[in-house]
Amino acid sequence: MTRSTPRTVLHRAAGSLAAAGLLAAASLAGAAAPAQAADTPVFTLGGPAETALHPYPESGEPKSSTVGISLNNPSEDEENGGFGGSFTLTFDLSGVAGVADVKFEGEGNPDCEVTGTKAVCEDWGIWPGLQDAVDLVVTAADGSENGGTGTIKVTGEADGATFTPFTTRLTVGGPDLVMERLPFKTELTPGEKQQAPITFANRGTRDADGVLLTLRYSRGLDIPQRYSNCEYTVDDPGEPDFGSTTALCSVEGAFEAGAAYTLATPLTLEATERAYYDTFLYRIEEDSAAQRTAQRAGAAFERGTGGVLKAVPAKKGPAARSADLDPYDNQQDVDFRTKNTADFVAYGDDVAGAEGSFVKADIGFRNEGPAWIGHIRSGEDVATVDFTVPQGASVTSKPERCRAVTADGKYREDQTSPAPRYVCNTSMTVRDGSGLDLPFELRVDKAMVGASGAVTVRNIWLQNPELPFDPKPGNNTAYLVLNGEGDGSDSGGATEGGDGGSGEPSTPPTSSPDPEESESGTSGSTTSGGSSAGTAGGSGDGGGLASTGSIALIASGTAAAALAAGLVLFTAARRRAARHS
Repeated sequence: MTRSTPRTVLHRAAGSLAAAGLLAAASLAGAAAPAQAADTPVFTLGGPAETALHPYPESGEPKSSTVGISLNNPSEDEENGGFGGSFTLTFDLSGVAGVADVKFEGEGNPDCEVTGTKAVCEDWGIWPGLQDAVDLVVTAADGSENGGTGTIKVTGEADGATFTPFTTRLTVGGPDLVMERLPFKTELTPGEKQQAPITFANRGTRDADGVLLTLRYSRGLDIPQRYSNCEYTVDDPGEPDFGSTTALCSVEGAFEAGAAYTLATPLTLEATERAYYDTFLYRIEEDSAAQRTAQRAGAAFERGTGGVLKAVPAKKGPAARSADLDPYDNQQDVDFRTKNTADFVAYGDDVAGAEGSFVKADIGFRNEGPAWIGHIRSGEDVATVDFTVPQGASVTSKPERCRAVTADGKYREDQTSPAPRYVCNTSMTVRDGSGLDLPFELRVDKAMVGASGAVTVRNIWLQNPELPFDPKPGNNTAYLVLNGEGDGSDSGGATEGGDGGSGEPSTPPTSSPDPEESESGTSGSTTSGGSSAGTAGGSGDGGGLASTGSIALIASGTAAAALAAGLVLFTAARRRAARHS
């Protein structure tokens, strides 16, 4: 038995579409479970609702398909929610006699014994979540006819557990919709448009009764047309970080076996002003209400108000509906690279407190655009916020995404005691107009005037800190100022005027030796201890960041309290403006 494992965001999106084609609107729920005692687990058998079989050939071996039977344990308790007993799965094959031949030869299958039209598989242990149970290798039976169909019923049994039964259908022949790959231009400039004459063929044995065209394009792309036979959604649950638009277009007609079709009017695909790295996916399936429901995946869609999207040529008249013979060739996708930039602007904060007090600071960065940045294929984080703690302070609370590192930005095993420096990675996408907000809490160990720590947004690789898409590196650094003097206007990385910054940090950092080659905070020499002193270092070459501005130790607790009282008056009123200036 094989437990399901997580996949990347792109594989998840493409896999959900492929699964929808494979399952032909799979029903994993099975029949309703009978009422059970509260402590009796109920496991659900599932799999594809229907599978198409290649007709038995006149010569040679028949082409096989795989029907994966799954088993779902609804428990969310990963440690204690498993079922540790043995269980038996029984397959009633009488419904496909003369239609299909079934073998239990899948890799990782449990022990299965076939007797006539009955198969019994024995296994042990059911982990929480959805997992593979048994793979059936199916082929059309010798003498079967095109259109012949039958069902396989699966039941389960175990002491102390109940299984919902599941039925899957096998049909000989069917449509085989194949999406042709288009020769797109992939190196673009913002505003550039190109036509997308979607073309597909039916290489199956039967006509397709209507087709469902699925279009999915990430945030930097757009298809301006909004057709009335298409429904649209943005940020569907399958890939929330991509800002993708998904369109489901139901195109009417009987699409003949052996014929090819194209859209009556090509789509227009545009690289918007937000484009940078983007992906366009296009997929074709036979249309049905169940297929549309599977593709929606619970997201809310809105119907377009434009004209009707059509495919030509189209044969009129009804056509028998069946599962797709080969759902793996229904989909194509293409990556685009648009020549564009994104201005990441760091922001700091100004806080004040007496010795022994605790203060809260908000730091981070904003993407002032115009592009969104997404590492769709690799899933790699886009950037890192590198924060050096001001001298005289120690961090008592940090965001979960942040890791403690040494003063020179290297790996630090101790993640519990205060550190001199922290790195906080973004996700694999940063949208235009968005960024990363990082709330920290610090203890004022020694009250100093104007202690500051650098807040730098940089590449995730410490030895190569430059952001390749950012044309204004001067505003990548801001400062967290503790008990500062003056109006504190230099804590932000950007200035008024709309240019995203003056091009120079407010307090120039000092230089330091180049660090060893490593990703930020993930490898290198290890140091221990909880020193809170932010070691000064370089800002543009991957070294340590500047942590001190104008610093003077306050002579007494009374002076510290007086200073803090005065500072709080102006700090509270302007800290938000300073952070986002």
